[in-house]
Amino acid sequence: MLAGKRILLIIGGGIAAYKSLDLMRRLRDQGATVVPVLTRAAEEFVTPLSVAALAGHKVYRDLFDLNEEAEMGHIQLSRSADLILVAPATADLMGKMANGLANDLASTLLMATDTPVMIAPAMNVRMWEHPATRRNLATLTGGGITCVGPEEGAMACGEFGPGRLSEVDQIVAAVADHFADGPLTGRHVIVTSGPTHEPIDPVRYIANRSSGAQGSAIAAALVALGAKVTFITGPASVAPPAGVDVVAVETAQAMYDAVHAALPADAAIFAAAVADWRVTNASGSKMKKDGSGSLPQLEFAQNPDILATISQLEEHRPELVVGFAAETDDVIANATLKRARKGCDWIVANDVSPETGIMGGAENAVTVITAEGGESWPRAGKDEVARNLAAKIAKALT
Repeated sequence: MLAGKRILLIIGGGIAAYKSLDLMRRLRDQGATVVPVLTRAAEEFVTPLSVAALAGHKVYRDLFDLNEEAEMGHIQLSRSADLILVAPATADLMGKMANGLANDLASTLLMATDTPVMIAPAMNVRMWEHPATRRNLATLTGGGITCVGPEEGAMACGEFGPGRLSEVDQIVAAVADHFADGPLTGRHVIVTSGPTHEPIDPVRYIANRSSGAQGSAIAAALVALGAKVTFITGPASVAPPAGVDVVAVETAQAMYDAVHAALPADAAIFAAAVADWRVTNASGSKMKKDGSGSLPQLEFAQNPDILATISQLEEHRPELVVGFAAETDDVIANATLKRARKGCDWIVANDVSPETGIMGGAENAVTVITAEGGESWPRAGKDEVARNLAAKIAKALT
């Protein structure tokens, strides 16, 4: 699967570095050549000897080793790979990457390269949730770097939460997806996902219960088929998938602008749960009770209709436009009317009544409504629904 691919693996300094040993073995099993780079901190967790043995390749460690520079300079080393994989990517390494620091071999390689970069973060949950890390992640993904994970679970420090390094098979799958040559290779697809947040004041907003799980799964399935995916996401609780170009937004207006900026595209999949209304008199300061018992008077206006606008474009309309209809009553009838009203090609309808557990849950049951009628799929995990939809999209575009 990875035969002939050369991967420069940068191993950061964290307890998760021990997984890099299995990662190298698994990548080599897929046919890849793995060139390892150890940071000084990583040497506290794995030895150069064990890394060299499992990589089957010399280990690079020191920026100022003259023998190494004579043999292969850091500029050449950084550009001789098909992919640079940073696993684990520590908070320190992510900070250096995001802010253009280059004071050791690993950070210099990352600054000097024009090769695609993929990171697999791993750190304490508080470090992962720190605003600085979130800013750094947004900078990196916004610059085209692919992020795999992290996952939620128990930490070596005893805490629990997001920050665990993704499992080795997930990282290997992400690397394979990066090199995938599927039926959507050369095609550009826009996917919107997650909720939007419409501010009431600096601390309150109007939103919905969308987790972004279905949109994220669809984007991942499209990447697996070779598509270039622009993933425009609201403040979702599910992380963006590997291999997509992430555009993070908050409001419906920002999502509308991001979609138009991403055109042209071969297809657009609107899985986001966009708020229909926004508050026009949102306060610049936190609203407080005045003791009178009176409620604040909020004024509303309709948000732009992203699906209808894109469906009815005369120029740069995608070949295929797919909307979603999350309904609680008369699901098929309402979704069929929505397809006609919006002018899109397909509507993916689902019942999000509270008793279904679909909104924010792990499963979905959908009916894909086209000009030819409705095609109902059995309830399944959102990943399976995504793969089925991606296959249908690929068939429509090829």
